[in-house]
Order: sequence, then structure tokens, then C-alpha cells
Amino acid sequence: MLLALNNPYGVLSQFTPEPGSVWRTLASCGLPKGVYPLGRLDADSEGLLLLSDEAGLNTQLLDPRHAHQREYWVQVERIPDPAALQTLARGGKLGPGIARPCVVRRLEPTPEVPPRVPPVRFRKSVADCWIALELTEGKNRQVRRMTAAVGHPTLRLIRVRIGALTLAALGLASGEWRELTKAERAAVFR
Repeated sequence: MLLALNNPYGVLSQFTPEPGSVWRTLASCGLPKGVYPLGRLDADSEGLLLLSDEAGLNTQLLDPRHAHQREYWVQVERIPDPAALQTLARGGKLGPGIARPCVVRRLEPTPEVPPRVPPVRFRKSVADCWIALELTEGKNRQVRRMTAAVGHPTLRLIRVRIGALTLAALGLASGEWRELTKAERAAVFR
């Protein structure tokens, strides 16, 4: 079985709570027993999360050798200039590791996304904008570290696509999940 969840803000991508953590876990989402997340989203991130009870899917979807695409919409502080976007696209040194090159573009017009609870901090004197990043790897807090490295800290992060399967096509509200159809499953691996 392969499930899609629109993972809400404030939910850890695991079923067991961490001692002293204020974040909820996937156990609060009413998912079937025996499934596990394929990859992860940090508790302060949102969007498309796949879960399965099938062995082997994790490697197929997450091993960087397979270059499986994932797209993130990222609300960043200030407006990145073309040089900052090119730096992001090149990848390169990312803390102790190396980030692979990726596809980066500004999202214009601003995408319509449901409000986050709690809302993202708003500052009248600092503009923000949305960018899209298409990655083929998933290092720990990679998108946040990449945007911070070019001077544009992440305010909000939403995974909107895995393979060719989009969150919009699924029509799931935050916290909703369902099993994928054959066509949707095929889109994941496209």
C-alpha cells in the first residue's frame, strides 16, 4: 500500500514522540498500522509525504543514485536576485556535505497556498517571495540551509511534488491522507 499525506505544520515524520518534544507525530494523523514514512519532513515543514508498508520503496525513492525529483515551494526573506538563484542552482558546499545541483525558479505570481497555523512572521520592512527548488536528494534541513547560505532564510517550506505526483492533484487538505490510485502511484515513479 502506498499512501499520500498532506503533512501539516508541527508534525514530526515519525510515529514515536521524542522525549521533551512539543511536536505531534504521525500517530496523530489516524494512519493505518504498519506504514512508515518514505523520507521525512521536519516538523516546521509541510506538504506531500508518502507512507508505505512495502519494503524497498525507501531506497527506490530516496537514494540519490536514482535522482528521484522532489519539488519544494519556499517562502524566503527578501527577494533573491538572479545571482542568488544561480548559486542555489549550482549546489555545492552545504555544511559537512555537498549539495547536488538543482533547478531553482521564482514563483510569479505568488502561489495561492492555505494559511499556515500558526502564521509565518510578518515584517513590514522586509519583503518576502516564493521560490521553487527541485532536488534529487534530501539532506538534513537541506533547503533551509541552502536558502540561508545565500542570505534568504526560509520562512515557510512546502513539499508540493514527488516524481510527477503533485499535492495539488491529490486535493488533500492539511492533515488528510489517502491511498494512491494506480495512476497516482505510477506518477510517483515517473
